[in-house]
Amino acid sequence: MKITHLELYHVAPRWLFLKIETDEGICGWGEPVLEGHAHTVEAAVRELESFLLGQDPRRIESLWQIMYRGAYYRGGPVQMSAISGIEQALWDIKGKYYHLPVYEMLGGKCRDRIRMYGHLKPTALAGDFSIAAMQQIAEQRLQEGFSIVKYSIIPPILPIDHLSAVDKVVERFAAIRDIVGRSIDIAVDFHGRVSPAMAKQLCRALEPYHPYFIEEPCLPENPDVLIDIAKATIIPIATGERLTTRWEFRALLESKAISVFQPDVCHAGGIMETKKIASMAEMNYASLAPHNPLGPISLAACLQVDACCPNALIQEHPGMPNHLDLGVDLLKKPFVIENGEIEIPEGDGLGIEIDEDLLQKHLYDGNWKNPTIILADGSLADW
Repeated sequence: MKITHLELYHVAPRWLFLKIETDEGICGWGEPVLEGHAHTVEAAVRELESFLLGQDPRRIESLWQIMYRGAYYRGGPVQMSAISGIEQALWDIKGKYYHLPVYEMLGGKCRDRIRMYGHLKPTALAGDFSIAAMQQIAEQRLQEGFSIVKYSIIPPILPIDHLSAVDKVVERFAAIRDIVGRSIDIAVDFHGRVSPAMAKQLCRALEPYHPYFIEEPCLPENPDVLIDIAKATIIPIATGERLTTRWEFRALLESKAISVFQPDVCHAGGIMETKKIASMAEMNYASLAPHNPLGPISLAACLQVDACCPNALIQEHPGMPNHLDLGVDLLKKPFVIENGEIEIPEGDGLGIEIDEDLLQKHLYDGNWKNPTIILADGSLADW
């Protein structure tokens, strides 16, 4: 079997889908995208295209090694996102060829379903960041059956901020806790917007309310600082969405300070690389919660990893109002969340089938930019 053609599709709101075709009529799908850099990743995929054409798509490890190690410069979020989407599509092809789900080729299922968590997004209420709006979204998530929710810290915190800023963060969390009760878990994403000094203060202030985890309490560029924060609180720390490959995760894994690892199957290197990171985390009794703010192909790839990793804890998904992220209006059989969980798909490959007629309705020019956050004094805030 040989690869014959690569086709890329920019899909609203900010996704990039890849279809790899073969001479045996089997095609595979992947999601090679880096939020805000879809055109750049598209170019990176095209740079790999000449190598991939004519290759046997079943030789996934060999192809991955050549794509990663074959160039003088290795890694980086753009290159690894390109490789990740390609690798997902190769697994999809291989599974269809052997009539097996990807997880069966990676050791088989450890579970039949995975717990999902939805976001509490102010965008669902026209950008309303009020506590009342957040409570309304929390109630909606409860009605949808979720047993865990997550929201991002609002607003950005100054490097050294007022006591009132700490009080506002606690007030917001306490208000959501009042709505959901003690049997529902609440995670908080600091999104790297908080300095290490303030992260320690906020963690200490939130401890009485028992957050499920705090995600990215500071930027991940300096692992030692992140480790220092983790050791200063009893709240589990989660991180990993901005890291690629097992090598970038190594310092955090060796520190034994991180409780929840969040590699992104569309950035970290693909399905196998995410599983390798999960296996490394397993040695420290740490959990896996794949990062996923993207589309249904990304979700399908995540679920294959969740299925075969014994330390998989929960699965993120954006929770779009139109359920496009679950494949509604994109997949012939969309995913369904029941009682806050998704059944592991049992179909060949990634277990999904793209409806290419419906796909055409959602194509766009690929232009999407991450919003820039400016503080009151005109300076740039971290994202």
